[in-house]
Amino acid sequence: MLKNIPAILPPELLKFMSEMGHGDELVISDANFPAASHAQRLVRCDGVNAVQLLQAVLQLFPLDTYVEKPAAVMQVVKGDPVIPIIWEDYRRIIEEHEGMTDALEYEERFDFYERATKAYVIVATGERAQYANLILKKGVIFPESGHAQGQLNLEFK
Repeated sequence: MLKNIPAILPPELLKFMSEMGHGDELVISDANFPAASHAQRLVRCDGVNAVQLLQAVLQLFPLDTYVEKPAAVMQVVKGDPVIPIIWEDYRRIIEEHEGMTDALEYEERFDFYERATKAYVIVATGERAQYANLILKKGVIFPESGHAQGQLNLEFK
């Protein structure tokens, strides 16, 4: 057990998030997404919805500040009458955790699939909302104030 780690994040996902470097991507997929056939690494979180998972992930996972849009959703297919209101939840959570007000880009369906195939990890959720798939690009954790970049000040006794 660890303190301050959201309980809905399984150990395997924590491991993958920790291994990821700047620019690597994590996909939060809805229940309809072909996650198993697209994943290099797959974590199943079937009992969790995408909003809960995003809230937990962003407590630990920095978004990339070196790109204009560090998150992406799948565009609604032309002619599909769905209005993905879940995107508003994504915007709110990203702003709450990262202070970014316009972080989402919109990928065409097959471009999204291709990008997901290259992602470091796909997390399959039980989310039932349509177009709830989300790609997050990992950012950088900057040195704390008072420490020069690249230097670590440890004192062992």
